[in-house]
Amino acid sequence: MFTIGRAMTVLEADTFEELSFGSKNPLMEKPFGLMLEALDDLKKNEIYICSGASPNYALVGELMMTRAKYLGAAGAVANGYSRDTKGLLDMDFPVFSYGNYAQDQAPRGKVIDFRVPIEMNGVRINPGDIVVGDIDGVCVIPKKHEDEVLRRAFDKARSEKAVLKAIQQGMGAVEAWRKYQIM
Repeated sequence: MFTIGRAMTVLEADTFEELSFGSKNPLMEKPFGLMLEALDDLKKNEIYICSGASPNYALVGELMMTRAKYLGAAGAVANGYSRDTKGLLDMDFPVFSYGNYAQDQAPRGKVIDFRVPIEMNGVRINPGDIVVGDIDGVCVIPKKHEDEVLRRAFDKARSEKAVLKAIQQGMGAVEAWRKYQIM
């Protein structure tokens, strides 16, 4: 799987019942909180990126990602689990998560906001940041640094290709390091 797109950040929180009437927070009376609104707000080439909850339930599943794909989203990243794995794989839609887990959000969690800054493993993610995901993991490029980061990434990739070609032609590792300072 590979994806690249702009972050559509989603803030999730744990709850302990699907509907909590009498709460001071009106979201507690809505199944899934703002999840449905967040899904419907996805734009073409955005990545649904969700964080804030415990890993006690899946943050994304097949129905959600079917809507995301229909809207032209580029993929999803969950700071937690996904579910409906076979359906997600059959969709050929890139979803990055800790793995699969059968428990769904209701009544365990709700989306409490979206298009707001979130944090994932100590990394602040703002709406509109670039998100890149591949088999090795997910990287977030802050919008304010994207030109420099992308320039440096392409420079490094070009240099690594030169080293790879040299090694394929028989250059030793020590010599390659001395010449290119890349390994």
